[in-house]
Amino acid sequence: MRWFRPLAVTALCTTLLAGLAACTTSPTGRSQLLLMSNEQLGEMGAKAFDQYQQKLPAADAPNQRYVQCVAQAIVAELPAEQRRQNWEVEVFQADEPNAFALPGGYMGVNSGMLKVAENQAQLATVLGHEVGHVLANHANERASTENATELGLSVLSSASGVDSASGEQLMGLLGMGAQYGILLPFSRRHESEADTIGLELMANAGFDPRESVALWQNMQRAGGSAPPEWMSTHPSQGQRISGLEAGMPQALDAYENARSAGRTPNCSRP
Repeated sequence: MRWFRPLAVTALCTTLLAGLAACTTSPTGRSQLLLMSNEQLGEMGAKAFDQYQQKLPAADAPNQRYVQCVAQAIVAELPAEQRRQNWEVEVFQADEPNAFALPGGYMGVNSGMLKVAENQAQLATVLGHEVGHVLANHANERASTENATELGLSVLSSASGVDSASGEQLMGLLGMGAQYGILLPFSRRHESEADTIGLELMANAGFDPRESVALWQNMQRAGGSAPPEWMSTHPSQGQRISGLEAGMPQALDAYENARSAGRTPNCSRP
């Protein structure tokens, strides 16, 4: 029976974890591993958006105009490179309250989200959050992290000898450790980071940031049972609201500055 060589295993794990925290930083200053090019991500975003368009019908014109109005105000506050993209925004006729933004300049909102987001500022919360994922390169980071994790486990498997029963059992535990110790926490961190970026975007665009808390309270009421937070890809709603409230003083200052500068969006809800 072959046994694990502790020093080799430790070295491999250390190398893997060090790699996950290297290369670049997010808009909030967090270390990231980014392995994919913007061109690759743009192509993936375009393909995913096209698939979504083929899957679901478009909503009516008044809802399209309303969402596009809010989206345009958010896009106007993006860094120059992202602002210059020809953002394509579409509302889909679907009851599930969902929204997304994709690399390459794509935004989609299900009509069901408009029942949860009760006003333009709450919708701006949703769109700002989704665009925050794009600004922070979360799709790139998630894919890069998963690839690096799979590579690390593959190397560790070769070093440990998974042909034995004990080896297979330990690799199973290591897989679980990678899932709950690396991948899911990254996703929860992404959600919290997108909340922070989105709050800043909506406030700079002239939307009342206090409505962000109201939006997530609406989501909390609309949602069903959720898995324990440590097994979830999203923070708990309570944690999410606490994070927004912590950033509220700065967001309110940005909101007042935006209003003083004449950024007063007026998007008519159908």
